[in-house]
Order: sequence, then C-alpha cells, then structure tokens
Amino acid sequence: MTSRRTFIINGSLAAAAVLAMPSFAFNMNRKEIGLQLYTLRHELPKDVKTTLEKVASAGFTTVETYGFSIKDQFWGLSPMELKKILDANKLKAVSGHYGVGSFLADGNTTELEAAIIAAKILKSEYLTIPWVDPPFRQNIEDYKKIAGRLNEAAKMCHKAGLKLAYHNHDFEFENYNGTTGYEILLKETNKDLVFFELDLYWVVRSGKDPLQLFKENPGRFKMWHVKDMDKLNPGLNTEIGAGSIDFKPIFKEAKLSGVKHFFVEQENNFAVDSFKSIKTSCDFISNHLI
Repeated sequence: MTSRRTFIINGSLAAAAVLAMPSFAFNMNRKEIGLQLYTLRHELPKDVKTTLEKVASAGFTTVETYGFSIKDQFWGLSPMELKKILDANKLKAVSGHYGVGSFLADGNTTELEAAIIAAKILKSEYLTIPWVDPPFRQNIEDYKKIAGRLNEAAKMCHKAGLKLAYHNHDFEFENYNGTTGYEILLKETNKDLVFFELDLYWVVRSGKDPLQLFKENPGRFKMWHVKDMDKLNPGLNTEIGAGSIDFKPIFKEAKLSGVKHFFVEQENNFAVDSFKSIKTSCDFISNHLI
C-alpha cells in the first residue's frame, strides 16, 4: 500500500506473531480497502453525495473513479466538486479509469489532456486506461501500436506528476500464433513508466494464473481489481469470498506482484443490493485477506 508498518519486535514471541501475519500486512499500517465506483454506476448518477457516504460507511478508504467526460465531467460534478465530497467522507481517489480511445486510435491528445487535469485535481496517483475498442486490437501489430501509445501517454502523465496504468479484460490474453496481446504490452512498454492494474477476475476467466503472471513479471502489477466469480455462472460476479476464486494465495504474493492499491469491483449479481454487497466484500477482505 502507500505506507509501511514499523514493527518493534521484543523477543521471540513478538517475532513469531509477525511471521504469522499475512504478507500484505508488511505493506500497511492501516487496512486500506478500495472500491471501483463502477460497481455503483446505477446509484452514483442519482445522488453522488449519499452514495459516497455509504461507500465510506461500508469501510472503504480509497476509490477508483470512472465515467469522466469532457462534457459531463463526473456525473454532472466538476472534479473539484467531487473532490470536496470525497474529502468530506475521508475517501481518496487513488486512481481513475479514463476513456482515452481517441488517443489510442490516432494520437489525439484532447481526451488525455482533460483526463490528466481531472486526475490532478482529484490528487490521484494513477490515471488508468480501462479499455481498448475492438477495431484497434485485432492482431499483434495492433498491440504493438497500443504499447507505443501507452509509452507516449505515460510520458505525458509523468510530466504532470501522475503514473499511467493499464487495466485488462480477457481479450488481451487471446493467443496470436503463440503470443498474447498482454505479453506484448508487458514487453514493449517502459516498465518504469507504464504500470498494470491486474483485474484478477478477468485473468482467471481467461484461463490464466495470476501467480504465474507475478512470477514472470515481478513488480509490474501496482494495482488489482478484486472481483469474485460466481460458482455456478462464471460470467457473473459475486461478493468477495462467496465465489470460486481463492484470493488467499494471491494476497500472500502481494510483494511479488508489486501491488500498492486494490479495488473491489462487482459489476452484477448482487446478493441483495449493491450497497450490502460492497459491505460484505469489504468485511471479508478485512477479516480474511489483510
């Protein structure tokens, strides 16, 4: 996470207690649990203030934004107005998903420049690219072009005091004559400037192993999406701990991943309603994973 816990060890008993703790504990002096606000996409446009109050009361301390546009900003709120609501609820927008499809497609910087300004106002650490439109990811050459664009965007972000991250779905893991798009992105981006937000659900859904990715690319995955898979229908999400993904071994390898922040996300299939679901997920993570 963003800070280190200092342990004062007096005697073997205290040392044993530290060794028994999850590896994630060594990166934290408080339990920082984030939420990707896309989870609440049906509630936020109706009432941003009340929705974010409920996010904080559920136990979350960080969020990842989504949905910014030059025209509508954040659900009709300017970045500064949103920042005030976040501050009032002691929430920090560590990262944001910003659609910059035009930049990836043809290098037009208008959307990217607006996203950088918004992220700076929110005092975010990461500007995250969440998606690549299908026409621009048809083959390996396309992914090489995307990697080049990511390097360019990362330089712009770095100059502005931000970090660039890339969020995956499952399409990046499609095989093209022995190589995947994700392998190209990892290989051909500047590892000092381009970081990766690993969506654990989509990795598992694609048939890949997050732990193997950590071993092959140590330190590259600075953020995670923690999203569980329904046991009966893998196309659906469910509350963390209620699904088929075993997160414990993943969290144990947090140091190898390089993860600094993670965000709960649930896109559908809420047990009762979205607010109760995020509370259930937050409690499970707090009690069983960190």
